[in-house]
Parts: sequence; structure tokens; C-alpha cells
Amino acid sequence: MHDDQREVFHQHAAEGVLLLGGGAAILLQLADPRVARGVALHSDFRDRPLDRLVGTLDYVYAIGFGDDEMVAAVVDAVNARHRPVRSPAAEAGEPTYSAFDADAQRWVASTLLATALRLHERLWGALDAATADVIVRSYGALGSSLQAAREGWPDSRAEFDAWWGERVAALQVGDDARSVARSLLSGASALPFGSRALLPPIRLITAALLPPAIRDAYGFRWTPRASRTADAWIQAIAVVWPWLPRVVRHAPLHASLRRMKRRSRYAEHEPRGRR
Repeated sequence: MHDDQREVFHQHAAEGVLLLGGGAAILLQLADPRVARGVALHSDFRDRPLDRLVGTLDYVYAIGFGDDEMVAAVVDAVNARHRPVRSPAAEAGEPTYSAFDADAQRWVASTLLATALRLHERLWGALDAATADVIVRSYGALGSSLQAAREGWPDSRAEFDAWWGERVAALQVGDDARSVARSLLSGASALPFGSRALLPPIRLITAALLPPAIRDAYGFRWTPRASRTADAWIQAIAVVWPWLPRVVRHAPLHASLRRMKRRSRYAEHEPRGRR
């Protein structure tokens, strides 16, 4: 990626407000039965939702902002977590899955991109084509850094929108997806007390960012009042966010990078027998 393109991507991805789209991205990921089955059977997401969110956040920031050493470390860590996530055997009616499935990885990356684009434009208006194209190409590294080849990833916003529309139309929200979604958005006791108070607006914003058919499939009651309330939250955030100091707006990025640097230093000094 050229320096000017990297700068465009960094200006977009460094904004911590994009984390508001995390719930919508996860629900879209789970709408693929392969992903939902793997998460339902192999993840402790229900009991420790923040751990999964932090892990995803660290991976995204490392790929987008880290140096070669940090990228290699986070890819190794993700691969280690993914290795046992696969179908034990093909069962009738059950989706086969593997966390090393290149298409599934591409799908996960695409949900992060689609949600980020939608939230960015809900907050600050339509992106120009050149900027959107750079952002689309940049998100391809989230899959290609694992097992998903760069080939097949859209090269422009127009290509991505066409591909995305076809994939969303084919999604099937199943029982596994709805079960994990309830845990994510129910205010489970695993969440810190302070964060539970934010769940009502987060649920509204999450629903607002989902395609209507997916929102309905998850059982959201999307009334005109709910839509107006979600719009009001998004508009308020759009007004306030630019006035915040950069150190606040970029706090999740820098906290993540510091966390990964500490892990790297610990790994370097850890006795070989304990690794």
C-alpha cells in the first residue's frame, strides 16, 4: 500500500467510534451458518464476550497499524485459536465448518468492512469513490493475512457493494446465530456493570446498521420509534465526536497496540518450556 493510501485508511480506521458497529458485524458473521456453528461449539463467547471482542480488535489494529513483528505475532495467535475449530465429522443437516476456511475468513473481513463503511457514512455522510476504494482494498488484508488469498477480494467500492448484496441475500440466520446473539445483547452478567447501562443504545445502533432482512431474522422489533431513536443517537454522536481530542478518539487503537507490545515483550522473556 502506498503511503498516501495508508494515510487514508489510517484516518478512517483510527476512529474509535467505529467500534459501535462491532455488534452488527458480529451478527452478520453469525448469519453465515459455518461461522455460527464454529462459535457455538468452540467459543466461550457467551461467558466471556469481551474477550472475543478484544481479540478481534487487537487483530484488526495489528494488521492495520502494527509493524511486521506485531503482525506476525497476532497472526500466530489467531491461527493457534483457530486450529481446533473445525467440524468433528460431517453430520446430516449440519453445516461443515473450519476456522481455516478461506471463504469464511473473507466473509468475516467483509462484515467488518461493510459495517465500518455504513457507520462512517451514517455519521459523516457519503465517502467519495476514491477514498472508499482505498478503504475497501485495505480491509482485504484482514483475510489475506490468514488463509484467505488476496485474489477474489473486491478492488473497488462498487465491486464490493455488488458482491456484498449477493452474499447478504443468501444468508440464513439459524438457531446457533440467534442463541449467541441473545447472549451478546442481553446484558449478561459477564459484562462489567458500567457497560450494561450502554446496552439499550448499543442494541438500537446495532439493529440500525443491519440489513433489514437480517434484522428481522434476528427478531428485532424495528418500529418507527426505534428507528427515530437510533437516528437521534447516531446524529448526537456525529455532532460530539469531532470535538473530542484525538487522544480520546484514538484511545482504543493505542490501548490495543500497547497491550500487544506488552504481550510481545512477555513472550520474548518467557522460559521456553512454558510457551
